[in-house]
Amino acid sequence: MSFDKKRGLPFILTFLVIIADQVTKALIVKTIPLFSIGYEFFGDFLRIVHVANTGVAFSIGDSMPLALRRICFGIMPLVVLCLVIVIYFRNKEFSQIQRWALCGVIGGGFGNLIDRFFRAEGVVDFIDIKIYGFFGMERWPVFNVADSAVVVCGIILIVSFAVSTVRERERSKDSKGLK
Repeated sequence: MSFDKKRGLPFILTFLVIIADQVTKALIVKTIPLFSIGYEFFGDFLRIVHVANTGVAFSIGDSMPLALRRICFGIMPLVVLCLVIVIYFRNKEFSQIQRWALCGVIGGGFGNLIDRFFRAEGVVDFIDIKIYGFFGMERWPVFNVADSAVVVCGIILIVSFAVSTVRERERSKDSKGLK
């Protein structure tokens, strides 16, 4: 079995995201006490803090019983990530940008799952940004490198699917017009 660069190479991003995520979290845990502010930049616009999140985005589900949280936020996402990887390798239609974006999402997913399975206190979040009342909030919910990878790569993935859909429709119209 030979190495397929088209499908295998984007997993470099998966591993880079996991490494960057875990290294930054380890530094935060080592240098900033839990639930405190370590550094502030540009006034209080950007703060590096140390919080633990036992829920998911925006701390949703943090009050759920532990067993239910492990199933909903640990086991189910692990199954979903494994299914995404299977689809990734079976699908021959993904563009390279879509493959790279998927691998960034996979890396972010695994970065947070590592915390869910191996950090009793929960997922380490540390990037705290002031958003000046936008969305009715003074500060955006605290996040980490894995969260950033999921959001940025997820947006790239959605945009690439939208662009490819538009291009496919244009090609379809052009081919019908030629007949």
